[in-house]
Amino acid sequence: MSDAKLTTLTAAAARRMLDTRDISAVELTEAHLARIDQLDGDIHAYLHVSGDVARAQAVEADARMATGEVAPLTGIPVALKDILCTTDAPTTAASRILDGFISPYDATVVERLREQGAILLGKTNTDEFAMGSSTENSAFGPTHNPWDTSRVPGGSSGGSAAAVAADEAILSLGSDTGGSIRQPAGFCGVVGLKPTYGRVSRYGLIAFASSLDQIGPFSRSVEDAAIMLGAIAGHDPRDSTSSPRDVPDFTQALRENLRGVRIGIAREYRVEGMEPGVERACQDAIAQLEELGAEIIEVSLPHTEYALATYYITAPAEASANLARFDGVKYGLRLEEPTLAGTYETTRGAGFGPEVKRRIMLGTYALSSGYYDAYYVRAQKTRTLIKRDFDRAFETVDAIVAPTSPTVAFGIGARIDDPYQMYLSDVFTIPANMAGIPGVAVPCGFSDGMPVSLQVLGKAFDEATILGIAHAYEQATTWHERRPGERV
Repeated sequence: MSDAKLTTLTAAAARRMLDTRDISAVELTEAHLARIDQLDGDIHAYLHVSGDVARAQAVEADARMATGEVAPLTGIPVALKDILCTTDAPTTAASRILDGFISPYDATVVERLREQGAILLGKTNTDEFAMGSSTENSAFGPTHNPWDTSRVPGGSSGGSAAAVAADEAILSLGSDTGGSIRQPAGFCGVVGLKPTYGRVSRYGLIAFASSLDQIGPFSRSVEDAAIMLGAIAGHDPRDSTSSPRDVPDFTQALRENLRGVRIGIAREYRVEGMEPGVERACQDAIAQLEELGAEIIEVSLPHTEYALATYYITAPAEASANLARFDGVKYGLRLEEPTLAGTYETTRGAGFGPEVKRRIMLGTYALSSGYYDAYYVRAQKTRTLIKRDFDRAFETVDAIVAPTSPTVAFGIGARIDDPYQMYLSDVFTIPANMAGIPGVAVPCGFSDGMPVSLQVLGKAFDEATILGIAHAYEQATTWHERRPGERV
């Protein structure tokens, strides 16, 4: 099989071919490394490519398979967002303050991928410390959307989304704090899954906002997302927020029809500024869900209008505390000054980019004396109301669907100087993070030649239901089969 065809395989298809010895892990890995070498100068999905490590892992994977020691991801090439700690590749969070940093330990999700025998191709680009919606805030330059390299891939996990869309990895991992898996998945025309908060261990994830962050997969199919979630989910005693719940076989929940399924449409998700092509594609997708047998029910999430403001108090406040550890003392950049306070100030001033500084200042202000009750405490009370809205809605429906983003991917530089417009990119994704519920983004059409995406939101720890709905929709359409270069 040619390299071009090898790099377009889904994980499920590659698994079958590896098991029947039609291909080897070495062949699959070499094809992806060649693809990265061919394309990534234009896409810039990767910050670090672990060629030698990946080749060694591929040889080991083939040896494992020869003895019958096979897991779902054995021999499957995977890319990792560069905020997941790895012992054999730099972990920079796309920040100058961590340039060249090598972690002394692996993140739990990385450990689990290694245990399965996955091939770790390298680390992907991200907005600095995962703070952004376009991957333009990286200290090492922006990632470009494979569908149109003049446009952003979304963010903050834009490198991971672009790597899968450009066939530079079969699967990848990102993190989602306010939409940073689902929004770039939508912009790049791939599947992106944000699990329930606590479903996947955050140990070894460089924290942005600890009560919101969640690790999840990018893939070319819903089935692949289910496979990847099964590999990385489960309790971890090193993460105090990790759930002890059993992890089901998510692939068993995939279905072909939606008879008996109740799907909610939130009236509050009809917002000004939604592009007509996006609205049309999502309406067509809802009609398709109904044709598959789903009952469509209007629901209300009355506190949705406060979600964006609540997020931009909560997340920066937590970031302000989390990023205090980057001070040039133990690791990363250190710029010496005569005093310790001067060393802190100079190191952080040079090491952090503009968006990170903006959010640190916002968060520090919200937590400061005299403003804590007025801002942070009120935000937490509002967050509770947002969660209650979802709880009430899920009393009558099994899932809620909405556009993933109100627009398709915008041009590089178009919003970089307008933080408000940039933040609005996540207006549909943020509520799920505030409530801690799972969501999956799936391709549902095109507008202006760029992918449009529908997200399916579900009850906490009910990833099975949303994956089942997304799979049924995916199998009834062909949007997920389109590749960059086939502009519509």
